[in-house]
Amino acid sequence: MNAMRNKVQLIGHVGQEPEVKTFDGGKKVVNITIATNDYYTNDKGEKVEQTEWHRVSAWGKVADIIEKYVTKGKEICIEGKLTHRSYEDKDGTKRYITEVVANDVLLLGK
Repeated sequence: MNAMRNKVQLIGHVGQEPEVKTFDGGKKVVNITIATNDYYTNDKGEKVEQTEWHRVSAWGKVADIIEKYVTKGKEICIEGKLTHRSYEDKDGTKRYITEVVANDVLLLGK
């Protein structure tokens, strides 16, 4: 059961070109957003599409794959863990971020 703790799998379309940051020592992180769609029928019998946006970050070899092969609009599958962090912006306001840290990526579609 431990293998299933804090595990996230998403299939969706990339909403922006990957944002790549390289740190001293060559360590690299890539940030993207992924849109996932859900469909349901409302009270009037109309089909409604609901889109959710997810922040995703990747390090190491996964970051290299995303940087090299992923572009805006590409359909991908990612697997990783859900994380929460906070930081202070330039005005001193505390900001909170929830994101998926990807440990695997699968390129789908064309």
